[in-house]
Amino acid sequence: MKQYNTRAIMASLLICGFVGMFSETALNIAISNLMDVFQISAATAQWLTTGFLLTLGILMPMTGLLLQWFTTRQLFTGSLTSLIVGTLIAALAFNFEILMVARVLQAVGMGLLIPLMFNTILVVYPPEKRGAAMGFVGLVIMFAPATGPTVAGLLIEYLTWHYIFWLSLPFLVIGLLVGLKYLENVTEVTKPRIDLLSVVLSTIGFGGVVFGFSKAGEGTEGWTSPVVVTSIIIGLVALVLFTRRQTVMREPMMDMRVFKYPMYNVGLLLVLSSMMIILSSMIILPMFLQNGMSLSPFTAGLMLLPGSALNGILSPRMGSLFDKYGPKWLVIPGLIVVAISIWFLSDISSASSIAFIVSLHIGLMVGISMVWMPAQTNGLNELPPELYPHGTAVMNTLQQVAGAIGTAIAIIILTSGMDKYLHNSPTPTKQTEMANAMTFGSQNVFLFTLTVTLIGLAMAFFIRRVVVKHASMNSIH
Repeated sequence: MKQYNTRAIMASLLICGFVGMFSETALNIAISNLMDVFQISAATAQWLTTGFLLTLGILMPMTGLLLQWFTTRQLFTGSLTSLIVGTLIAALAFNFEILMVARVLQAVGMGLLIPLMFNTILVVYPPEKRGAAMGFVGLVIMFAPATGPTVAGLLIEYLTWHYIFWLSLPFLVIGLLVGLKYLENVTEVTKPRIDLLSVVLSTIGFGGVVFGFSKAGEGTEGWTSPVVVTSIIIGLVALVLFTRRQTVMREPMMDMRVFKYPMYNVGLLLVLSSMMIILSSMIILPMFLQNGMSLSPFTAGLMLLPGSALNGILSPRMGSLFDKYGPKWLVIPGLIVVAISIWFLSDISSASSIAFIVSLHIGLMVGISMVWMPAQTNGLNELPPELYPHGTAVMNTLQQVAGAIGTAIAIIILTSGMDKYLHNSPTPTKQTEMANAMTFGSQNVFLFTLTVTLIGLAMAFFIRRVVVKHASMNSIH
């Protein structure tokens, strides 16, 4: 039985994952600041986030293939090099274009690191310990983006936005050194044939859909923009062709057999609905707090910290509870807590107290921590080991797509709600009316999020614990 130094392996992966996710959201708070510094519009500045998501959307489908072509150490070194170079360029960036290049390099690093992290856990941990290990990944995936806006708010207030990246750099270097010392090659390199047509179709497909939805969230035209309609249609056609091609290939780039496993499908749908709930809430709440309640970016960041911190801290605990009791007793109550929190959030206004909003956000984030990792781990547990790289690639790719769609829909509902309110207002330019419009638009977004939660709750009743039949395969690790 192969013994791994799981603590050191996890430490290096988690440090790097944390810093990568941190810089992803830390920049969101800096966007207003960057618009002033670089003299760019909101739609242009938005590309710092959209470009990041788009790169992930294009790269993620290929990770299943990359995990079979390169050793664990090669992929780890490649992803960290890209992250470190991207972070250094961002720290030194003096114009928007250079910062944009840096963001793409960072996204390439993250696009390789996240699937590598999931795949390594599936290999080095036996099924009965995977929940807790996945919980630590949950801590990183939730806690890092949560601390980003608060820390960034402080850095921007007292230093400059460059320090977001200077702060990240030493941690990435430490993570790389720990990984080079302790990380072992845990996957088998089989070098399957690379099908160029599959690569092209997946790039156009996932890239087109993510780009289309991201653009829809930006402009005044929204869904009616020719660019949006064209890119979504081209993307969907390419995805249909890509899927058909994968089903007939002997060595597919993305193995569609993962969809034959019912609990994987249930887990996947619950993860995607969680992603939409989180991202639409995470983009709307800070905007409501700053524009609807006239709070500073730092105060808004601080208000969202308790819920997000609790989500991260509870993730490993939820993982352990999952190992012990299975998913049903966590996922269903979790979604009920989320639904109740969002129901109250759909009625917030500028008169709502700060304590009330903070407690609702805590409810939302604690509920999500009960859903995300248990559903994800349970789903992946059902797959045979040879489908692990494909299972994680499909899940991570569709998460990026769901994230882009969730964000775009949230922004569109918000802006159309605001426009409708101001159109009927006798004094649309008054500051109080602008704040009221923001409130009206935000309430509509939370009603959309509530719908997604209720659909997730209906699906949760179908979840059942996976008994790992291929444990013998894993026991050798």
